[in-house]
Amino acid sequence: MASFDVMPEVQLFQPAELDDALKLADELGSDGWLLGGGQDTYGWLKDRAKQPRAMIDLNGIEALQGIRKTDDGMEIGAATILRDIIRNEDINRDYSLLSQAASRVASPQIRNVGTLGGNLSQDTRCWYYRRGLDCYRAGGNICYADGPQSMNREHAVIGASRCVAVSPSDTATALLALDATMVAENTEGQRVLAAEDFFVGPNTHITQMTALKPGEILSAIRIPKKWASQRFYWEKVADRDVWDFALVSIAVSMAMDGNKIADSRFVCGGVACTPHRLTNVEQAVRGRTLSNESADAVAPLASEGCKPLNYNHFKLPLMENLVRRAMRG
Repeated sequence: MASFDVMPEVQLFQPAELDDALKLADELGSDGWLLGGGQDTYGWLKDRAKQPRAMIDLNGIEALQGIRKTDDGMEIGAATILRDIIRNEDINRDYSLLSQAASRVASPQIRNVGTLGGNLSQDTRCWYYRRGLDCYRAGGNICYADGPQSMNREHAVIGASRCVAVSPSDTATALLALDATMVAENTEGQRVLAAEDFFVGPNTHITQMTALKPGEILSAIRIPKKWASQRFYWEKVADRDVWDFALVSIAVSMAMDGNKIADSRFVCGGVACTPHRLTNVEQAVRGRTLSNESADAVAPLASEGCKPLNYNHFKLPLMENLVRRAMRG
């Protein structure tokens, strides 16, 4: 009988070149586990909830690290640690929405080792799923969080399909609001996905949180110049200032024409299986000024279409109030 007080036996590969990592990922397929900072990984392995055959440590690959200016904006290697994003002068000047979001991830200790790619690719925190129960997301035929006696305070209020678990990533909402694209690579080449296509809900793929295929590695995140130095708003509501995941968060990018909003992207976290874009709010704020009057007019739109569960009705007024605060400037 296996002992559960020690880590399970698993092979570890530490390639120094991206090509070697891609070959390993291709060879191992779904039996391989891509390792970034490891803050989410080791919990899965310790609890025996995931049992990969081998881990591919990406931290020694220089091509996956660093923050680079490009002709079109900014490119960030997926293995770049969150601390470096928070401290980077160019990001703080042009894309402070991302550095604000990164600064609210977990705790300083975790931000010192956690990577951007890891934060984007982490699995959901639903405790029923994490306990290893045979739910929809684990390949079963039931959602334990969606029932009359279920504890579902942190779960989805919109966009659920069988599974009601939410996306846990703080940086995902910011990158969606910045209209970022994700670069996924395998041995055949690379493909570039819009952030909205990178994150997938259970109606698309019940057992995945992202569109990454077996054998693919998220290599970089690109942020377009369009949103550089625009007006941003970020806020996260959680039970505690450190460690906790968002109950509800909001990331907003606004391009201004004088004192009026010419274009915008409003994204909520903690409310859906993917980062949730408030397209109805975006349409309603076009041409409006930042004011209490505008805030009160558009805020109720944030919760349109929501279907709360037994214990998360509080998320609806939170969504509305975060939009209201963003619109007050």
